[in-house]
Parts: sequence; structure tokens; C-alpha cells
Amino acid sequence: MTQQTPQAPPTEPELTGVRNFRDVAGLPTADGRSVAPGRLFRSGHLAHATAEDAAFLSTLGLHTVFDFRNEADRAFEGLDVELPGTRNVHIPLNDPADGKEFWKLVRSGDLATLREMLGDGKAAARMSDSYRKMIVQRAPEHSRIVHALAEDSVPALMHCAAGKDRAGLSIAVSLLAVGVEREAIEADYVKSNEPHRRYKVHRSSTAPDGMSPAVMELLSPLFDARVDYLRAAFAQMDETYGSVEGYLTEGLKLSAGTRELLRARLLTQG
Repeated sequence: MTQQTPQAPPTEPELTGVRNFRDVAGLPTADGRSVAPGRLFRSGHLAHATAEDAAFLSTLGLHTVFDFRNEADRAFEGLDVELPGTRNVHIPLNDPADGKEFWKLVRSGDLATLREMLGDGKAAARMSDSYRKMIVQRAPEHSRIVHALAEDSVPALMHCAAGKDRAGLSIAVSLLAVGVEREAIEADYVKSNEPHRRYKVHRSSTAPDGMSPAVMELLSPLFDARVDYLRAAFAQMDETYGSVEGYLTEGLKLSAGTRELLRARLLTQG
């Protein structure tokens, strides 16, 4: 597989058919280093990338694109566009709003049904709970991801549907493994709330109450990147494994040697 030399764009590009794209560069580690440019990227899915988007992505020298969508996502949105010389690795992770019937209600349910399903904090609680479950239930997948980064997958791009939850947590786990400070991880995570990054909410044109303010308020916890969700994941690491370090060593089976390889691949040289 041939690879181009990674190039960090001087400014963040505005991609037409790809939401929430960014280089996870410059985030500081506890030992004074930082994530190097052009090593780790994140975005929403690539299924709707335009020819111009694909041409830009091809300049990044990507070795691997990690697609965390499930089969329902891929059926609804389509498969990623092919990027020459880039490996696509499909690792399905939990969708925080998982369930065909649940999404059917989100897209076409009336206000009363949505209020019963999502109101009174239920939507936010569902999201936090899903992040906790991903820590416990998807440790093997996250282990596979960070070991792949250490072995041969950098430069890498990680995405799910919106590039917010499954990709956001996988990016957070990868950054924790190389010692990035938690506050910096949280600051990058909430960037997904910026208007030009947000996932476009789809509601049926015949849905009762359409996209009224009341409906959008009920749906907003599902489409927000709330720091409480990420902190719920961190709390689950502590509760299940005793600490973040316990999660990395016991949950992800990361050895000291593998973590050093990860640092060499993702961080500036100290």
C-alpha cells in the first residue's frame, strides 16, 4: 500500500459533504509534548464526500480510515467513498441512539411520543448510559483500535455517523493512552457542537410537529456533544477498573511498550 507524505492543512478545510472534520493536533500531554499534526483525524461519515472532499482527504496520506458505524447506519447513509491507497477498517460500535424502532420514532414520532420517550432528562440519561456501556462492552474493540494505531495505521481518520459519539469516545480513549490531558480531550470533544460541524437532523416531511422548536428541544440531547457524556465514560473507567490507568492496562491490554509506540506515532518528539 503506497502512502503519501502526511500534510497538515494550514487552516481547517470546509468540506462540502463531510461533517465535523478536524485534525486532532496540538493537544497537550502531561509530560509537555503534544499531538503531532497530520497523525490523527476525526470526522463524520465519508459516504457523501464530494470529489473535491475526496481529493483533499487524499492529500493527507491516510493509512487507515476507521468506520465505527453499524450496518443500519451504513444502509441509511451509504458506504464511505474510496480513497486511493487507504485501508478502510469497519469496527461497529454501539450507537448511543441504537435501535431501529427508536430511530423510527426520532424521525417520525409525534410530540407526545417524543416527550414520553425523551423528556424529563431521559434523552441525556440515555446518552450518558450509552457512553458507560461502550467503556464496558466495547473494550475489545477499543483495544483493537489503539493496538492498530501503535502497529501500522497512522495517519488515521476515525469516524462514525456524526463524528461525535462513537468516534468521539474512540478518539478520547486513544488520547488518554498517550497521556493527553483530560481537559484538552474534553475541549476537543465539545467542538462537535459548533454549528458547521453538527450532524443534520433528519425528520420525515410528513412527521407530526415536523422540526418545531419543541421537537428540536427534545431531540437536542441526542445530537449535542455534552461534556457530561464523556465524563460518564471516564467515571465508568474508574468504577470498573479503578482508574484510567487500570482501564488502559486491564481493559485495553496496553503494555508499556505498546504505549511507547503509540506516543512515537502520535506525539511530537519531546
